[in-house]
Amino acid sequence: MSSGRIRVLKPEELGEGERERWRALRAASTAARNPFMEPEFTDAVGRVRPGTRVAVVYEGREPVGFLPHERGRFGQGHALAYGVSDAQGAVLGPGLGIGLGEGGGVDGGGGGSGRGSGLGLDADGLLRACSLSSFAFDNLEAEQALFVPHAAAEYASYVIDVEKGYETYESVLRAQSPKFLKTTLAKERRLGRQVGDLRFVFDEREPAALRTLMAWKSTQYRRTGRRDRFAQDWITRLVSLLASRTRGPDCSGTLSVLYAGGQPIAAHFGLRSSTVLACWFPAYDPEFAKYSPGLVLHLRMAEAAAAEGIGLLDLGRGAAEYKDSLKTGEVPVYEGAWTRPGAGAALYWLSREPSRRAHHFVRGRPRLAATAARALKEVGRLRRS
Repeated sequence: MSSGRIRVLKPEELGEGERERWRALRAASTAARNPFMEPEFTDAVGRVRPGTRVAVVYEGREPVGFLPHERGRFGQGHALAYGVSDAQGAVLGPGLGIGLGEGGGVDGGGGGSGRGSGLGLDADGLLRACSLSSFAFDNLEAEQALFVPHAAAEYASYVIDVEKGYETYESVLRAQSPKFLKTTLAKERRLGRQVGDLRFVFDEREPAALRTLMAWKSTQYRRTGRRDRFAQDWITRLVSLLASRTRGPDCSGTLSVLYAGGQPIAAHFGLRSSTVLACWFPAYDPEFAKYSPGLVLHLRMAEAAAAEGIGLLDLGRGAAEYKDSLKTGEVPVYEGAWTRPGAGAALYWLSREPSRRAHHFVRGRPRLAATAARALKEVGRLRRS
């Protein structure tokens, strides 16, 4: 890198001027304003993950770029809240990093407007300044020109577009999935008749409701044979912190709950900005599964989000039947890693690459993927027995 400097700071060491610049760069970006990419999310992760750092790129005294990340042993690094966060990458000023390396000609990660930067910035220079031997990501935004060339796999992240209002979204569903919408709305009416009056709260502040959601989600993970994320203390603390204390205009913890007869039967916790609701942890009480309360919940979330002026619900990567039914489109996200020669890079490849390649192999073969899904469910059944 030329004509500039890079400082690596803890989140709490960022000044308000740097935070405002971060927000301004993000607001000017061509990417959707996903709340995972805001400084408030980095602050929350920093409270529960001591290895959290932010590389700040300066041109003179002016901050022109930010890379939130985590640093582990032997300099192994990864995107912030790797494995949990649904949007990752750097927030860069206009022109910063364009055309420098394998990703030349692609928009430079943070997007922006105004004058271009005179700096030369590439992934190697940025990550060497962070003293990293590797940098892994699994939900990298498509606009990340510095890191997309290092991606090993591309995935679809499913989205719901409510920019033109909820009624327009329903008309789209009627056209593409008429049976799905009719059936789900009928189940919603039956739920109200048979269980009790329905009430939906878009932004619930009751801590007990969050605890109920996390208990449902843990049960779902175990039932399906998957790793229970809420068995990891830092994830539980992160979600609790985001729910209780993160209330920025472009990063706010949001708990949505569907009640029937006065009791919660489905809930979701995610993050919202002024324009994006990042869907994160949905779950429901399996006792009411015949009413499809999770689908009803998502329809009401879409309706409430549209009323709040939010134009996009990001359902995240990973195929699921409910996403296929609800989505209006897809956007790409990337998984992979930047590495440099040395022990840290070797450790990365040994610890992560075999499992990633195995997953990619299975994902590309539907019959094998179906067999794997059945095996996971059997593991879940054995755990419960």
